[in-house]
Amino acid sequence: YAHASGACACTMTFAVYVPPHAAGQKLPVLWYLSGLTCTHANVMEKGEYRKAAAEHGVIIVCPDTSPRGEGVADDPAYDLGQGAGFYLDATQAPWASHFRMESYVTGELTDLIDAEFPTTGARSIMGHSMGGHGALTLALNHPELFQSVSAFAPISSPTRCPWGEKAFTAYLGSDDVAGWNRHDAARLIEAGAARGVYNTESRKADPIGSLLVSDRWQTGIGEIGALINASFTSSSLNGLMMATICFMTTPCGQGRIS
Repeated sequence: YAHASGACACTMTFAVYVPPHAAGQKLPVLWYLSGLTCTHANVMEKGEYRKAAAEHGVIIVCPDTSPRGEGVADDPAYDLGQGAGFYLDATQAPWASHFRMESYVTGELTDLIDAEFPTTGARSIMGHSMGGHGALTLALNHPELFQSVSAFAPISSPTRCPWGEKAFTAYLGSDDVAGWNRHDAARLIEAGAARGVYNTESRKADPIGSLLVSDRWQTGIGEIGALINASFTSSSLNGLMMATICFMTTPCGQGRIS
């Protein structure tokens, strides 16, 4: 699907899978946020989730990773500009006029999905890498919107790694400490942004662990005294860390869909 976005001031593309359902039936929604260089199509084309979504009666929504098109600012590097929106609202030129992914996902597109598709209004969010960062920070900053959040190999603390330092300097400015911290899942957890049950899974030898900053995620969870179940695996999957939060505003196991 494509639509004219007021939040991003350009045409935005997104994908939706609606499983078979009875006439008049409404379904919960699971959002999936993709990582650097990806589009809305990556998980739709490469991740076979339809059988599981159909079995559980869940709508899948996959937004793009950034605004795109003529007149939208870009950068030659893969980790800045189009394909690298970091799910925040930029405040610095030339990015501020289009790069408003937080407002887009949590406001405009959420409202559009609920208006145009048979949703119950219940939703959860997940993502991978940059999308894992986005899922965590959007859910932590907007707990009223999401019943749970899951992240695979998320950029856990972007303020402490080159990817995040580069993007945040460009999008938010080098002096906006509060803005940087607001988009850092580990720092949000350290500040007590959410208290719930946390399940994390990490590889013993993650090839990009220094960029994901997984150790700060584990430390932040421990510092707020949350119930934590942590495991480290020798899985052959590339750079996998999974983190799941079930917000205490919705008791775990009740309506949780991710």
